Amino acid sequence: MDTELQQDQYVNTASPNQIEALKGSESGNLAMLPPASKNEEQWQKIGKQISIFLAKIPEYTGRFYQEYKSLIVSFALLVITVTALRIFLAVLNAINDIPLLSPFLELIGLGYTIWFIFRYLLKDSTRQELAAEIRLLNKQTLGRE
Repeated sequence: MDTELQQDQYVNTASPNQIEALKGSESGNLAMLPPASKNEEQWQKIGKQISIFLAKIPEYTGRFYQEYKSLIVSFALLVITVTALRIFLAVLNAINDIPLLSPFLELIGLGYTIWFIFRYLLKDSTRQELAAEIRLLNKQTLGRE
């Protein structure tokens, strides 16, 4: 009874040409398949074009990089700068959320500002000293005044 159910469930999806090709084969010979249709030939052409394109991708990439090298480097630097700035701001925000640390850092900044004003900005001689130090740093850094 199980074999009858199994036979009823079998559906033949082969085309008549395929069935005739298999019927014509003898036990010693291999069965001949029907010739490929035009649709299969088109798929083979498309597959060949895709494989040629994939083989040339490294060449295209190299040519694109050489042509737009400065633009790519500039864009990468911009992305890195924006990412670093966002990370820096996130760290500052995390520090700012720690209780009593934010007011303490503000007091340190206020103290340094008051010291700087008294040290360099109140007297003419100290302002000239500050200007000389700035010129020296500018010359050391940029190589010119």
